[in-house]
Amino acid sequence: MEKEYIDIKRSLLVRTEIELPASKSISNRALIINALSGSDEKPENLSDCDDTQVMIAALRDMPEVIDIGAAGTAMRFLTAYLCVTPGEHTITGTERMRHRPIGILVDALRQLGANVQYEGEEGFPPLRITGRDDLNGGCVEMAADVSSQYLSALLMIGPTLRQGLTLKLKGRIASKPYLEMTMSMMRTFGAEVEWESEDTICVKHGEYKPTPYVIENDWSAASYWYEVVSLTNDPGAWIEMPGLSAESLQGDSCVWRIFEYLGVATEETTCTSGRKGIKIYKCGDETDYLNCDFADCPDLTQTVTVTCAIKEIPFSFTGVESLRIKETDRLAALRNELNTLGYQLEVTDNSLEWGGFYSSDSSEEKLPSIKTYEDHRMAMAFAPACCRREVIRILNPKVVSKSYPTFWEDMKKAGFRICN
Repeated sequence: MEKEYIDIKRSLLVRTEIELPASKSISNRALIINALSGSDEKPENLSDCDDTQVMIAALRDMPEVIDIGAAGTAMRFLTAYLCVTPGEHTITGTERMRHRPIGILVDALRQLGANVQYEGEEGFPPLRITGRDDLNGGCVEMAADVSSQYLSALLMIGPTLRQGLTLKLKGRIASKPYLEMTMSMMRTFGAEVEWESEDTICVKHGEYKPTPYVIENDWSAASYWYEVVSLTNDPGAWIEMPGLSAESLQGDSCVWRIFEYLGVATEETTCTSGRKGIKIYKCGDETDYLNCDFADCPDLTQTVTVTCAIKEIPFSFTGVESLRIKETDRLAALRNELNTLGYQLEVTDNSLEWGGFYSSDSSEEKLPSIKTYEDHRMAMAFAPACCRREVIRILNPKVVSKSYPTFWEDMKKAGFRICN
């Protein structure tokens, strides 16, 4: 029987070029907008991760029952898409997915005239959707502080609504760069969408135009290599990553600014392979305290938290509310697994604080085992910890396929030894 764990041993020299996967966030938006445009051609450089592959299969086959597994973006984007696509479908997913809230999105879609019914518990998947291509649309109010994916799901169907869409946002806007990404991509395909005020977005009725589109590589995936360079004991460490640019649509491109405080510099360059990209390397300057708001980039929280804990840099992080409803409760998972490594994490509903060390034997465990909770980002955020621990055991390592299927192969390329 195949083992459900891998042991990762540190790399002494970290000096290589890494080809990152295409952006999952951009891929999934491009697929929905492209389908609404009626194009027969798929966008180029689509991500080969699980989340994107289930989206591709659903749009291609349109079965009566669409099982999106653990893909949160697919659940939210397809729910809106099915409402404006004639036919009747049930959309469902894993056990965890059936406990991830979707009521905010369903309520908004119903206000726009959509026919969405719960097949089980109120407020959660699975959903039974009867779609039509003549929804009136109009004005809808939504809480803006939970997940930008709800908002993006609505925005993308906005041009198909007979009255267009006016989206009024209540409260602090979570992950605003992801909204800007969605709006920029909509414009590329011919939609008219603008901020009418600081809390209102207007989408005019119209048609998307089939448009060739190439997906950027993934800045979220780059974050784990920033962590590696920050944590490695190799003073000359560097990693080149082609296909990344400071002009990216992706909000997580801010990772280069965060890691400047953690001893990593970034420069745009021509990589060894001859392609344009970035090079990251040790710069030596580090903060003695990090205060950061992750409201605009929640997917970076685990990477930065683990890095700071292992480097023993005290921190205070806010804007982490949405982590409770991700693939797992990421706040609880971080606290539990940092505990395994001997670090304390103080957790509230909207903040993470450095808590110091445990004096228990857990901090001296020779082979700490990290649970991943069916969460790809837990596996990838904790893997670089072996730079300071010599070896780390990661349970259920295949979970990385959700966003970065080649992660373990790339770790080997960077000199890490992986045993199972």
